[in-house]
Amino acid sequence: MKYYIIAGEASGDLHGSNLIKQLKQQDTAADIRCWGGDMMREAGGTLVKHYKDLAFMGFIEVVMNIRTVLKNMEFCKKDIQQYQPDVLVLIDYAGFNLRIAEWAKPLGYKTVFYISPQVWAWKENRVKKIKQSVDKMLCILPFEQEFYKKWDYTVEYVGHPLIQVIKEAKEKPVDQPLSDKPIIAILPGSRKQEVSVKLPIMLTMAKHFPDHQFIVAQAPSLDDAFIAGLTGAHPNVSTVKGQTYDLLRQAEAALVTSGTATLETALFGVPEVVCYKGSAISYFFAKRLIKVKYIALVNLVMDKPVVKELIQHDLNEENLLRELTLLLKDSTARNRIKADYATLWAKLGEKDASRRAAEVIHAEAVK
Repeated sequence: MKYYIIAGEASGDLHGSNLIKQLKQQDTAADIRCWGGDMMREAGGTLVKHYKDLAFMGFIEVVMNIRTVLKNMEFCKKDIQQYQPDVLVLIDYAGFNLRIAEWAKPLGYKTVFYISPQVWAWKENRVKKIKQSVDKMLCILPFEQEFYKKWDYTVEYVGHPLIQVIKEAKEKPVDQPLSDKPIIAILPGSRKQEVSVKLPIMLTMAKHFPDHQFIVAQAPSLDDAFIAGLTGAHPNVSTVKGQTYDLLRQAEAALVTSGTATLETALFGVPEVVCYKGSAISYFFAKRLIKVKYIALVNLVMDKPVVKELIQHDLNEENLLRELTLLLKDSTARNRIKADYATLWAKLGEKDASRRAAEVIHAEAVK
């Protein structure tokens, strides 16, 4: 069967790569064309567009790059029509993928959305369009099934794909220690716009903890010169590339930008401070549109403030110092967080998400 998969971010590349591996087990003749990254290509997909050419963060950034976004969308539609897939698989990346689904469904393409758009956080009325244009919605967070039920839309909870990924990562031996000092991990994100805003604030912690090594997880989409320009002035700061999980396995604490990385950090059992700061206009719109109580996935799943969130103006040196000090020196706080992390793992770890998603997608393709 022919599968066309669209992922537009680093996390989508990870989940897409594991999905491709499972699809190839389900369907030995699987022909897979994809938008994603290096991991999806290495898993056996024919890569059409790399996510580093697609990722724009926030309202203003999207508007500034609207010509590129529209050009990519038109190219995508033409490529799908030339390829004629048996099923179209859309991984997260809602702004782009929902528009592709709306276009594809009337043309007769089968559509499966893997990793639900966060419509429960904002733009809830998008569910009406989702019901019309998505044949199968595969959710990875346990509360999403209940959310869609109130809209009379049946979805399938397949479990969270990070559970299997991190379980396998924990079982591998650590190649070598990343430092002889205690490590504080910094995960600043994968988009240049967000990193340039948040990383300098995160790095102010280095001078307060000279006996620790601060190690920045550099996303593959960011060039070395850019990261070096931000980190070079700090003697106890270094970077790693392609070793984020090794870093988290060795870290005592972490400073993490909002997004999937907050959940990854929690599943590795690392106490963290969640950091978010966007452009003033993007934050202005987001604050008025977003309906959820938390921005960190660990807090959303647990429905309580397991980890501290420092958002926009609250993300400053003084607040970050207070919260990081608490994580490093207050054993009661650390133990509470780790106990909540164990409960989180149990909530998310019931199924092999990639395998279950592949089973549903393959079944849809052969209909």
